[in-house]
Amino acid sequence: MSSSEATPPSNANEGCVGPTSSDAGKASACAGCPNQSACSTGKFSSPEAKAAQEAEADQIRAALSNVSHALLVLSGKGGVGKSTVACQMAHTLASRGYSVGVLDVDICGPSAARMVG
Repeated sequence: MSSSEATPPSNANEGCVGPTSSDAGKASACAGCPNQSACSTGKFSSPEAKAAQEAEADQIRAALSNVSHALLVLSGKGGVGKSTVACQMAHTLASRGYSVGVLDVDICGPSAARMVG
């Protein structure tokens, strides 16, 4: 999808056609969806909504324009030291003069904030 198209809401039914589709709120997949009435009104595909979506996408692009590299530390298991590795790498790169940032997306117990101060 392009940045001007809205993705289906997270609570949408399977087979959702998307809130900006011409069939939004009318397709068979929309039956019983909690978003059906909002989608069928065209609220997500109005010129104002599309302009707001594009403005938000532009803000995100501008905010990330200076990011030249991203490193993901990932594991399917907890307690293996992902946050420790990420923070140690950030500390090492920062000590060598690089500008770094750490984003800890562990919703159950983010620990990077404790490690980096």
